[in-house]
Amino acid sequence: MEDSLNKCWHNLPQQQVKDLLNSSIEQGLASEEVSLRKEKFGLNRITQRKGQGPLVRFLLQFHQPLVYILLAAAIVKLILGGIVDSSVIFGVVVINAVIGFLQESKALSALDALSKSLTSETLVFRNGEKQRIDATELVPGDIVLLASGDKVPADLRLVQVRNLQVDESALTGESVPVEKRIDVVEQEATLGDRVNMAYSSTLVTYGTAVGVVVETGDNTEIGKISELIASAEILDTPLTRNIARFSQILLYAILVLAAITFAVGIWHGGSMVDMFMAAVALAVAMIPEGLPAVVTITLAIGVARMAKRNAIIRRLPAVETLGSTTVICSDKTGTLTRNEMTVCQVWTAGKQMQVTGTGYSPDGEVSLGDKPIQLQEEPQLTELARAGLLCNDSVLKQVEHGWKVEGDPTEGALLVFAGKASLQRQSEADSLPRIDTIPFESEYQYMATLHRGNEAIVYMKGSVERVLASCSTMLSDSEQQQALDADLINKQVETLASQGLRVLAFARKTMAQTTEGIDHADVKEGLEFIGLQGMIDPPRDEAVQAVRACQKAGMRIKMITGDHAITAGAIAGQIGLDERLEQGQIPNTLTGQQLTHLSDEQLIQASLDTAVFARVSPEQKLRLVEALQASGQVTAMTGDGVNDAPALRRADIGVAMGQTGTEVSKEASDMVLTDDNFASIKAAVEEGRGVFDNLLKFITWILPTNAGQGLVIMVAVLLAEPLPVLPVQALWINMTTAVLLGLTLAFEPHEPGIMAREPRTPGTSILSSEILVRIALVGVLLLIGSFGLFEWALYQGASIEQARTIAVNVFAVGQSFYLLNCRSLRYNMFHLGLFSNMWIWVGIGAMAFAQYLFTHNPLMNRLFETAPISLSDWFHIVLVGFAIYVIIGAEKFLRLRQEKRQRPLEVRHS
Repeated sequence: MEDSLNKCWHNLPQQQVKDLLNSSIEQGLASEEVSLRKEKFGLNRITQRKGQGPLVRFLLQFHQPLVYILLAAAIVKLILGGIVDSSVIFGVVVINAVIGFLQESKALSALDALSKSLTSETLVFRNGEKQRIDATELVPGDIVLLASGDKVPADLRLVQVRNLQVDESALTGESVPVEKRIDVVEQEATLGDRVNMAYSSTLVTYGTAVGVVVETGDNTEIGKISELIASAEILDTPLTRNIARFSQILLYAILVLAAITFAVGIWHGGSMVDMFMAAVALAVAMIPEGLPAVVTITLAIGVARMAKRNAIIRRLPAVETLGSTTVICSDKTGTLTRNEMTVCQVWTAGKQMQVTGTGYSPDGEVSLGDKPIQLQEEPQLTELARAGLLCNDSVLKQVEHGWKVEGDPTEGALLVFAGKASLQRQSEADSLPRIDTIPFESEYQYMATLHRGNEAIVYMKGSVERVLASCSTMLSDSEQQQALDADLINKQVETLASQGLRVLAFARKTMAQTTEGIDHADVKEGLEFIGLQGMIDPPRDEAVQAVRACQKAGMRIKMITGDHAITAGAIAGQIGLDERLEQGQIPNTLTGQQLTHLSDEQLIQASLDTAVFARVSPEQKLRLVEALQASGQVTAMTGDGVNDAPALRRADIGVAMGQTGTEVSKEASDMVLTDDNFASIKAAVEEGRGVFDNLLKFITWILPTNAGQGLVIMVAVLLAEPLPVLPVQALWINMTTAVLLGLTLAFEPHEPGIMAREPRTPGTSILSSEILVRIALVGVLLLIGSFGLFEWALYQGASIEQARTIAVNVFAVGQSFYLLNCRSLRYNMFHLGLFSNMWIWVGIGAMAFAQYLFTHNPLMNRLFETAPISLSDWFHIVLVGFAIYVIIGAEKFLRLRQEKRQRPLEVRHS
């Protein structure tokens, strides 16, 4: 046997495969040879790859600029004697690190799930006899016997099959079980088209087979996917990138301003100790201690909201990432479609008719053009439905929440159509009881059943080519026989197939009344062709609406599926996946085979221009995601199979299916849909945009406090005045306002027109020039109000404690009024609804009570060096807060009016 395997086994004749592997179908491998090969190739299991240890991964959670700021703040507060405050900040940092560590550990468990997927027993031929062994003991050259219900234990080249069907959906995305053959397949065939291979971790749903093990462990297709998962880089989310960039800038700004304050104070003749304390006070004042906690809580609130809309978030930053998404790469089956095969077109006696209704519910009707058909007037249509009903082994059942098919989905579709044609299974079976059956075999491509009523009759269903070969006549309008017109039928088949429909043909034959059984010779010729039934897995109605909503929101939708190109294109046309085309037009489709010939640069352009990618391999899914990201797109990827896991892990946000998804895909994802519905992705995007809006509102609200306090301290140093705000007082304002006021913004409902906006441009700063201007304006207003009233109080003879109490309260009251402006960055609070977020008013009330205690409670006076102030002082403080509300409200009004003049249509639309 050659040292290196990894050949194109599907492209080699059986005998060459046996020769290369030195294997015998009759005898299998000898025990001595198994031992040698096990030593050479190892066990049939996926290697657990070593990554960073738990301690390193935990410590890396602290490697962020924002965490550096918090740690610096904690150290500063410890130096100042604030042990409790320092402990609280250390606690916040450690809790955030623990959460991040646990979330990352969950993602890494995808590899464990893959490894477990290979653990099973299998039946092999060794030493000339059958043996049941652990699948991990398999080696290349082993002869494996498969039967219905078996999990394929390794990659096999099939050498004998009998009616074999394999569910490869987890590996290839194929929506229905694949019929296997032993014929040689062309070398360029994609994974889903290699019908002479059975791949590790797939499931045998029907039939039996014998196969030669050609690849084991890491060399199997599932092993290659494991390698892709391990190597796929987990990208930072747009939020974490923006926060990191923002935190880094803030860190440098605080250090520079603290250094300037220290230097200027020394230049003015201040002592080293006093100026150091002033610099420390400025640093404490400007660090937004509440930011990490509020970001985490806001994301957690978004998680709770999404859970109510069937989207379970596994990584907190994924909440906001959804709001930044520019491209959604969606699987087809079950996500955009119902995963319920449905007959939608039938043809008999020269008439093509449409069938309404979707899914497994037998509600619907048959129409010719726009005219409903009276079934009693079309007996040939009833006969077509009867053939599909009786030549059928599946069962249609009504369950609590609808209808369910037990058996083959294709046969289920035939049962549903029969129900729409007013046929009842039991009454038909009573009238024409089944006497004998020729079961479906892949070699013959048909199924036939014998029934006896007033006469003995055979019904056949199967591939068009095979059924036509047995027919000599066809059913006419008058139910009379006429000569078979194969050209007419084939033309109709092409029409239906071009619409992405799976087409089955039906025929019948009258037998002698004494016939007790049938075999292949009885149906080889002399049958009467009845008609055709064309079926498809139809789009979900809600998915069509959701796709339109996402496109309106500026997102592109791509279908990436393992299904056939014609079927995928037809569904994409019905959904309107390519917004450049009219509804119903089939968009251009690229297949996996075509993708292999594209360079990286060509693939990037193709990923942007093409709406549908069909018959793609796991590596190609990953490559497509990377191509979209290379062009600057924030990419969401949906999937349910093992084959989707590498792309799910690499995407900016991976979305797994909760109902049909494998454990591997769920573990590799950031979000799981409990209803497997694309409409839930749209709902999650809406929630994600709302979360980012609220985070941005909070940042826009909190920064002026820090900026204002820093400016107050800098101005005091420049003017050689006492500090209006002490470090411990700045800490009080930063923590109380963040929790009592800022956190209430996390509960703001979505603004009008949130899904009519374009996605945020990837790479843009979290703070726009408009927001920076507003932050600066409010910071200056707080500086003027706080420093002005501080100086006025001292001028009026107030104590330094009273003056500082007034200055601190200006920040608390000013932030309360400014909070009302920050409920929307565009609209006033009356436009949103005065009481649409009651938490705002609860927070303002709680802040007022806290400031009353801060000002008038003796214990608080001792702790924070404050003193009671007069009613007139409170009046002046409130006046400053109201002035801030009016000025910012006027600025918003003028900016909105300017936008309306520049983009009137867009604003009216939103």
